[in-house]
Amino acid sequence: MDTTATNGLATPMLWTDSTHLVRGCNAAFAAWLGTSARRLIDLQLSVLDAEEVRLAQVLERQRERSDTVRVRRARLRAPSGAEHFADLLLTRERDGSLLLEAHPTDEFPGEDPATALPAALSAALRGLAHELRNPLAGLKGAAQLLGRRVEGEQSLELVALIGSEVDRLSTLLDRLITPIPAQPLRPTNIHAVLERVRQLAEAEAGWAIRIERDYDPSLPEFAADPDRLTQALWNLVRNALESGAGTVSLRTRAERNVLIGEHGHRLALRVEITDDGRGVPNDLAERIFLPLVSGRAQGSGLGLPLAQQVAREHGGSLGYRSRPGHTVFTLLLPAQEPVENTDADA
Repeated sequence: MDTTATNGLATPMLWTDSTHLVRGCNAAFAAWLGTSARRLIDLQLSVLDAEEVRLAQVLERQRERSDTVRVRRARLRAPSGAEHFADLLLTRERDGSLLLEAHPTDEFPGEDPATALPAALSAALRGLAHELRNPLAGLKGAAQLLGRRVEGEQSLELVALIGSEVDRLSTLLDRLITPIPAQPLRPTNIHAVLERVRQLAEAEAGWAIRIERDYDPSLPEFAADPDRLTQALWNLVRNALESGAGTVSLRTRAERNVLIGEHGHRLALRVEITDDGRGVPNDLAERIFLPLVSGRAQGSGLGLPLAQQVAREHGGSLGYRSRPGHTVFTLLLPAQEPVENTDADA
């Protein structure tokens, strides 16, 4: 396939070989997905399909034909985990290779009602973020004044916790108002993150909850954004509290030669949040990671999707198993760079 002419085009374009391995893309496609062309090379096209099997089904039907197929409102996932919507044109060449042309749906305002709700929600969130900044500034000032008056180690720790949480929320609001690139990952101790989450849980639930800890002290530091991890794990623990749990267990273990998505890792960290609450309702079992899906009337339905997004940002995964009285959410986080093949070490 002659792809030279596509490099200067503003339309995002990507091409594969006959086995649907990505062989290249133009600058517009890489910029649209928010990644580099190099990160896409040798990926299976199915890896970019956020709907798991939709593209595979379309391509299977097209395999014996040399024509162009249109896929309406496809949802593609970048290597970072961010998702993008577009109408796709898939052209099969005679040698079996494929040319994919993407027309992002946000280029056509008002064309698709499915894109209007996310845009409206985003605008509403930015407005809410503006409204919350002043109260947070007031809380920060009150915490600083309180810190000068209280005595005792435990009281000072609680005041410090208030201040650090206000700072974390302020950062989140800043991201809503003015999206910024992801923060650089830095060496992180997963147990320090979990201890912060434990403090938040005990501050919110007090004596109504028992927190059990089962940490593997041999786990190394790994590259992460500790604030984002705190946010994800706190969402999981808070869900447990709101499900009526009396006991929440925080457990860490090492996983060796593990496959996360399409990548093998010699070492990964397993974090398990276990609770004895009501469990996940059967009618929500397949949809709990979708935005705005909640089993509680007061729930926002945003906590679990956000936790899953944070897992993907770190190259990890989030799963669960649940029955009444026993729910376990498992977060897998790679502690080392992906390897080509883990079979030799198995």
